[in-house]
Amino acid sequence: MALDLDIDRIRELVDEGVRDKVYPGAVWAVGDHSNMAIGTPGVLDPDRPDEPMRHDTVFDVGVLTQILAVWPAVGTLVEDGTLRLDAELGDLWSAVRGRPLARVTVRHLLTHTAGVPLGADRHPDTGDGVLHDAVRRPPGEAVEYTDRAALVLGRLAEELSGRPLDALAATRVWQPLGMTRTCYGPLPAEAAARCAPTELDATGSRLRGTAHGSPAHPQGGVFSVLPDLAAFLRHLLQPGRHGGQSGFGPAWVQESLRIHTGGLTPPGGLFWRPAPGTDDIWMPHGSPGAGAWLSPQQGRWAVLLTNELYYTRDPAPLARIRDTFPTLAFA
Repeated sequence: MALDLDIDRIRELVDEGVRDKVYPGAVWAVGDHSNMAIGTPGVLDPDRPDEPMRHDTVFDVGVLTQILAVWPAVGTLVEDGTLRLDAELGDLWSAVRGRPLARVTVRHLLTHTAGVPLGADRHPDTGDGVLHDAVRRPPGEAVEYTDRAALVLGRLAEELSGRPLDALAATRVWQPLGMTRTCYGPLPAEAAARCAPTELDATGSRLRGTAHGSPAHPQGGVFSVLPDLAAFLRHLLQPGRHGGQSGFGPAWVQESLRIHTGGLTPPGGLFWRPAPGTDDIWMPHGSPGAGAWLSPQQGRWAVLLTNELYYTRDPAPLARIRDTFPTLAFA
């Protein structure tokens, strides 16, 4: 059964971003358990105008690194009984015992209520800076998005599993779901050549295959392609239906897609939050240039991938497109 979508309006919206130079190109998709509508407007790189965007273009997924790697890695540890949501870090981890993070729980980090600093500056060698800094406020007092939450949880997952986060995510999540082109960067030259370029580096060259921003792992951010993201989101709609047994299942998904923040605003689940103005469409915390949305109630998911940093670091030009896209995808 075909998706009931106003595809012309979606195409018009995403095409505007190419026309107005918000991004050189984009890859978008809206799907359910078995169907998918996609679009690939624009080009991979304005310096290579004959090379169009493709459905398998590789993207630096930015903040979605937290959802593709850290969140499911934590979920595998919760579901196998290694980790409890309300466990205090000081009881789990000698590295934070006696430190300000000791009274913070796993749930606090997943709901962005831990009160940890908003930046993600790290010690240049060991990354221990994020474990030792003072908190901004008592845990549970306010919802404040910070990428430090993912950095701390990623380190915790490594501590408890005895494995690097990239290996844990690959073996427990990506490989079982058939996500063969999802990995941490930096990418080898051949894969980087198929990657959408982003901002300029210190030498004046475009970043291609090297993550921008503050990643959720010392190695860098995650790179992925639309088919892999579709497999991941379909698994969230109905874990196990599409083959492959990921390390996390329906219990972790259901627990994450419900409000855990009480009366605090904005309301949020575990690394997911309701999209503004909705109570049945979920999106990751943060403001990613790469967007993902999920509605178990509607049985639908959506993805918008762009290399928006090609032109500017100002998030405003992309905001209207990113905010409007889910209203059309889930209309």
